[in-house]
Amino acid sequence: MNSATEVFQPLRADDPPAVAGYRLAARIGAGGMGRVYLSHTQGGRPVAIKVVRPELAEDPAFRRRFRREVEAARRVRGAYTAELIDAEADGTPPWLATLYVPGPSLSEAVARRGPLPVPAVLWLMAGVAEALQNIHGAGIVHRDLKPSNVLLAADGPRVIDFGISLASDTSMGTATGTAIGTPQYMSPEQAQAGEVTTASDVFALGQTAAFAALGEPLYGDGPSMSVLFRIVHSEPDLSRLPESLRPLIALCLAADPADRATPAEIVAACRQRLGKDADAGGGPAVWREVAGPEVVVPAPVPQPTSVHTRSLTPHPAAPHPPAPGHMDWKPAPTAPLTPEEQRRRRRRTALTAISVVTASALLVMGLAWTVMDAADRVRAREAAADRSPGPASSGGKASGASGASGSASGTPRTSPTPTKPPAPHPYPMVRLGEENSIGIKEPVKRDDRAGDIRMECGKTQCDLVSDASVFTMLYAPPGSGSLENCGLLTKASTQHTLPLAATAPGTEICVRHPSGDIALLVIQIKSVVRLKGLPDWISADMTVWRAA
Repeated sequence: MNSATEVFQPLRADDPPAVAGYRLAARIGAGGMGRVYLSHTQGGRPVAIKVVRPELAEDPAFRRRFRREVEAARRVRGAYTAELIDAEADGTPPWLATLYVPGPSLSEAVARRGPLPVPAVLWLMAGVAEALQNIHGAGIVHRDLKPSNVLLAADGPRVIDFGISLASDTSMGTATGTAIGTPQYMSPEQAQAGEVTTASDVFALGQTAAFAALGEPLYGDGPSMSVLFRIVHSEPDLSRLPESLRPLIALCLAADPADRATPAEIVAACRQRLGKDADAGGGPAVWREVAGPEVVVPAPVPQPTSVHTRSLTPHPAAPHPPAPGHMDWKPAPTAPLTPEEQRRRRRRTALTAISVVTASALLVMGLAWTVMDAADRVRAREAAADRSPGPASSGGKASGASGASGSASGTPRTSPTPTKPPAPHPYPMVRLGEENSIGIKEPVKRDDRAGDIRMECGKTQCDLVSDASVFTMLYAPPGSGSLENCGLLTKASTQHTLPLAATAPGTEICVRHPSGDIALLVIQIKSVVRLKGLPDWISADMTVWRAA
């Protein structure tokens, strides 16, 4: 994680160079609410700029929620939160800026090094619980606390995206369509679309701590409904956790919200278990080992240099140099203008301006008449072509009645038959992992790696990869994927790799094959957690339009 290329991505053609005066240095990632970029304050401090997706920005209800949550987030101050420093809820599009935390997320750190040792888990719980105290104190419920929303700096964890998840309402929902959050880290009341309180965040903290200690979600992976069923109807299996962590995590995971520990009680319990290390300030040494080398942040983007152009106002001619022997030469003084001369000069200036405006107006009118006249001539030629008879017969005379439109044989012209759109070919629940591939052409489901679309995984993330086809992810409401939309959006795409980190169940991905075939992938199950010994795979419903 010490290389900027592992964390930051170069800006793409569709990324803005600046947002509200913040010049963008790199792309950090994308999520359900929008894209995240790296920028810097005027003083050079790095910040994360989150730009809201255009389709969300057009929703008045979203803007109201976003404005309310931003105002609440401004009040949050604490050592373990990424402070909101700037935002514009009424911008086009809306955006917000938080201090950038140079460190991996908890999910990335666990994927890289495996489960955390017990002291690190206790320091983690204490820091996140203190962050929740500050967040709850500002009247905010996080609602989506999870490992990817906990960043690990060299001096401790930072909780991000507090309160903003309510504004977006775009996180993974249950079958009811009303529960907001990430299934593996929901509370039972959240999974059932019940009342979400500060105790729901405590339940998520317990699940996040268990993930740090186990290296995988406490309630397992799989289809969302299966995970939520286990959260609601079964007791958590704490036997796999280190014995010293079980009582504290159990207090966080109580089924009844009233029985759960408060953030203040969690902080006190962690300090008690850390003992002398808590009083001696042993946390930084733990975090340096867990977070790894410090991330190298790209330098600020310099302001564009001003382009100096030559002035259009003529400069006065330089005085002639004195003749030899006349060293007492001085420029002749300019006599002041009389009031009458000043009035004449003002009249000349006004007449010049009027002449320029009049000439410009005449030029524009002339151009307009020229364009209209050319358009009329084109329409006239087209009309004449429609009225003209067909080709002359061998005898040299046109066939058919004079003035009638038709072919050389007198047969009336017929308008061309509209082309029929290609039929969709559905392929439900297509599984894709590192051992197989998907073909746009038949056979679509392949057991080898010779297909057009493959999954390739590195140390921290997995990507969709194709040598020939291009990808575009739809940032639109579910169900927006269609032949028309995918054909339009992929026409100019040059993206042969699509990171799966920004996807979730329900994400729609458009694919264009060089042959003209268009495909739509709708992710149904995503099991990409980068855990040692466990395979990574996705399952998607696939629709292909041939020769589109």
